Amino acid sequence: MSITLTEFARTRLFPRSPRRNTIQDCSAEEFEKRLNAVEPVKVLDGYAPFCKLHVHRNWTSTRCIAVPITDQNRHLLRSAYEARSSDELAVLVRWFEGVEPAVANYLIPILYSREQLAKEGTTIEADWGVVGCLYTMEPEEIPMAPITMMRNALGVEEGGSGVHLDPESYRRSVAFWETHANWRGS
Repeated sequence: MSITLTEFARTRLFPRSPRRNTIQDCSAEEFEKRLNAVEPVKVLDGYAPFCKLHVHRNWTSTRCIAVPITDQNRHLLRSAYEARSSDELAVLVRWFEGVEPAVANYLIPILYSREQLAKEGTTIEADWGVVGCLYTMEPEEIPMAPITMMRNALGVEEGGSGVHLDPESYRRSVAFWETHANWRGS
């Protein structure tokens, strides 16, 4: 099985101007090489048959991506309308500024099959393409953000995957993201 970074993931996980809330201590090429050389701790089924998550022990100083919201840090939450790429419409997002999350125990690359990526307009040579990565304390997936679930349900024309919204998964997502937020650091 071969794995490659999609351009979508490369620009988000390894931006030209490094940020503290992205993957640390390795280049995109080193990351891709490691995913192909080191067996994951475990493989999780994703939200659809074309999606897999490979759980790897964190070999970097990358910090957890989701932070619990508390009375002590609530004042550090920010929000804005943003798009993930120039091809997508902006949606409301929120994040922390000024927090210092713990170093993650696990990096969990999110993989899409070559066939699904082709449906979404991305051609790859490898069997699987990385579309994102979770940075977590536990070797488990954190719920996909509600807006990502909605975008996926809208279809590939809107930057999604075409997977219908599952109400129970959506409720679990809302429960998690009501009490957590991503963070940003320059």
